[in-house]
Amino acid sequence: MAANSMEQALLSRLRTLSPQQVAEVADFAAFLETQSRKRRALDRLLAIAPALDAAGVVPMSEEEIVAEVKAVQAERRAREHANRS
Repeated sequence: MAANSMEQALLSRLRTLSPQQVAEVADFAAFLETQSRKRRALDRLLAIAPALDAAGVVPMSEEEIVAEVKAVQAERRAREHANRS
């Protein structure tokens, strides 16, 4: 099925759904987008792994990774809070 006809079929189906069901479809689409972004980020990271290994870069420990993730999340929350104020 061509992309355009697939889009039309999907739009036709969406028109038959209740507003709550449309919201669920939108949430699922957002979930799929997030998963795709995460997958692309992981692919980019894995692509540079051989170069890091060749350069002698010591891998981060799991604890260091968790700490970095938490720091980025806190920074993002602070930025979002500042933007709402």
